Amino acid sequence: MLDPAIDSLLTQRQQQDVDDLIQWLRIPSVSSDPTAQPHVEAAGRWVADRLRSGGLHVQWIETAGNPLVFAQTPPVPGVPVALVYGHYDVQPAEPLELWETAAFEPDIRNGNIYARGATDDKGQVLTHIQSVLAWLQTGRPLPLQVKFLIEGEEEVGSANLERMLPELADTLACDVVVISDSSQFAPNQPAITYGLRGIATFELTVSGPRQDLHSGSFGGAVLNPGIALCKLIAAAVDDQGRIQFPGFYDDVQPLTDQERQQFADLPHDDVAFATSLGVRALFGETGFTTLERKWARPTFDVNGLTCGHQGAGVKTIIPAVATAKLSCRLVPQQDPDKIAAALEDFFQQHGPAGVQVTVKPDHAAPGMVSGIDSPYMAAAKAALAEAFGCQPVLIREGGSIPIVQKFQAALKADCLLLGWGLNDDNAHSPNEKFALADYHRGIRASAVLWSELGKLQHG
Repeated sequence: MLDPAIDSLLTQRQQQDVDDLIQWLRIPSVSSDPTAQPHVEAAGRWVADRLRSGGLHVQWIETAGNPLVFAQTPPVPGVPVALVYGHYDVQPAEPLELWETAAFEPDIRNGNIYARGATDDKGQVLTHIQSVLAWLQTGRPLPLQVKFLIEGEEEVGSANLERMLPELADTLACDVVVISDSSQFAPNQPAITYGLRGIATFELTVSGPRQDLHSGSFGGAVLNPGIALCKLIAAAVDDQGRIQFPGFYDDVQPLTDQERQQFADLPHDDVAFATSLGVRALFGETGFTTLERKWARPTFDVNGLTCGHQGAGVKTIIPAVATAKLSCRLVPQQDPDKIAAALEDFFQQHGPAGVQVTVKPDHAAPGMVSGIDSPYMAAAKAALAEAFGCQPVLIREGGSIPIVQKFQAALKADCLLLGWGLNDDNAHSPNEKFALADYHRGIRASAVLWSELGKLQHG
């Protein structure tokens, strides 16, 4: 139960909490744009100042790229230490013409705040900052030590943070990592995400003649790289949705009966889901439900195709090169390096005579899963139930947050993935939004979480 003084203060501070979010969202901290680097740093400075203003000890940690913001409250002996992770960088806003209002001019309408970064991740990580500052503002000491690590390169892969994790391990030492960069299961149905899929990405290139050829003069005499590429991709998945790379499923851990029942008990309608996506039917691996396939089964996807003439009108050629950008979503225990080797072996073995096949791996990260019976999970359930007025459900997430598994390995800590957003918040898309009601409920849930975690014995 939240302390009445903190509860009252959170109610009084609602408008100030929204004003703070508006200020932060106005900073166009697009980490993938080199010209935006001053804005990225400004966003980091903003959150560092906000933490410092509440009395936290703040460190500005330089990296080979964008700085890390680290802050902490005083140690509290005998109870767990919590580390909150988030990021102050955002995705590009393009295509700008699809935004109803400017991406970096936050607009409030229909109970939502619209801006790039609203839900991913400024709004969500700010809930934890505001809750800690509310505790401190009342003069009540936090019942545990809370640390913050907020980075500026999550949207470009977190390479510098990952590289520095071993040397930062003592500074970041904690018992549980709290991350809010995901969603509720449905409106007014909070969720705790206990598993994430990993990822492995590739570029597949099929090269034929040394230059584009006239399709009338040479058609029928040489293999078209575009056709060869399409056949290779089609061979990678059978009609039952099974991926054909050798050994692809060797390390896939089956879902437990308990997990399958948990997913089956969730309200989900395949017809409504297909309609919401604008597709006539769903497709996936035979023998698994939609939620199981989305959250806990590995995938192979084509992310982009490039071949031949792309301009207006017709240009009748046999293209010299055809390229595909590919990705696999991986489940816990699958090794990205092993999957990369299997994928390359498959395409090399199936490459037809007359073309050259090359596979170039890009970025990769393993999946992760957390225990669902830990005391930290119980504390999170209690916090979400009090703030949202109903019990949270346990889910997995099909996407990837690569740094989470790195935290587990480097810090030997549990992870709590507590999403306040909604599935239709348009993260990475035009008109990104965050419901103000969920922003405030997230702050309250975070404040209760510190109380619940503070009741636990250290270790």
